[in-house]
Amino acid sequence: MRIAIVNDTQMVVEILKRIISSIPQHEIAWVAANGQESVEKCAQDVPDLVIMDIIMPVMDGAEATKIIMQESPCSILLVTSTVDGNASQVFEAMGAGALDAVNTPFVNGTGSTDGTSQFIEKINTIEKLIKNTKKLENSIHYTPHGSINDDYILTIGASTGGPAALATVLSSLPKDFPASILLSQHVDKMFSANFALWLGKQVTLKVRIANKGDKPEPGTILVAGTGDNMMLDNKLRIQYTPEPIDYPYKPSVNVLFESVAKNWKGNAVGVLLTGMGDDGATGLLRMKERDWLTIAQDEKTCAVYGMPKVAAKLNAATEILPLDQIGEMINSTIKAQNSKKAAS
Repeated sequence: MRIAIVNDTQMVVEILKRIISSIPQHEIAWVAANGQESVEKCAQDVPDLVIMDIIMPVMDGAEATKIIMQESPCSILLVTSTVDGNASQVFEAMGAGALDAVNTPFVNGTGSTDGTSQFIEKINTIEKLIKNTKKLENSIHYTPHGSINDDYILTIGASTGGPAALATVLSSLPKDFPASILLSQHVDKMFSANFALWLGKQVTLKVRIANKGDKPEPGTILVAGTGDNMMLDNKLRIQYTPEPIDYPYKPSVNVLFESVAKNWKGNAVGVLLTGMGDDGATGLLRMKERDWLTIAQDEKTCAVYGMPKVAAKLNAATEILPLDQIGEMINSTIKAQNSKKAAS
């Protein structure tokens, strides 16, 4: 890949250049010292990947990401020295279309570089996504069965551009929302806790990281929070699984959706939001096969029209909606079902 570096610290630039140059299939496209310069250089020469710092003079990484994704869209990996200190900017940039974030590699007291392996792993994962060489080979097989009760669960999956999209959808749900919510957003495990805290400030519902053994809770958003894939087991408890191991998307939306389709006994709604790749599309189809409402975000309102596009091609979505109408559809569907239940 041709990789651009955007960073105002020369020492960090040299470290990143050295790491990238050590991987034979990658090369440095260009270097920019601030966000404004990166916007200008992207307009002239769009690389395969931009390594974007968050805190910079002239224009920060979040604002630069917004403009690049609007004018010269490409893959963007955020680097930051402190996620805790820069969480709002990180998720603002991810909401605008940045793929992922990683701590900035640095030279430690012994002269070696810490964080190199994590940085390379992120680049390798993004390369897989760009080339689309990795597919979900094994899905969960099950025998469809009808709903046994009327308890609702809402499952949502998102990737590139997801934080902002999730905030829009989930902030439209009332505080007394009666359904449980399971959320799988492609985000590194080191950022998941901060993501949950950030999301909790955007919505009125309770938000927390899902722990192994938890049961879905009405009115609570449980966020996938480890390096493995969140799923719902046959006892309706949260579990985490590394399978499929070679799958580049973590946490996987497909694994979550398919486990709910297999094990949930009540009603459900599946929602697939903006993101690169195809994760979640087959899982949404499994949910549709249960005669549940399945929603895919439309092309116009997606930061990246990848995952919902594949779902649309598979005819996995019963509804394809702009972002600002998804919450209303969820509310009206569950309200209608509950009214029908009360009248019967």
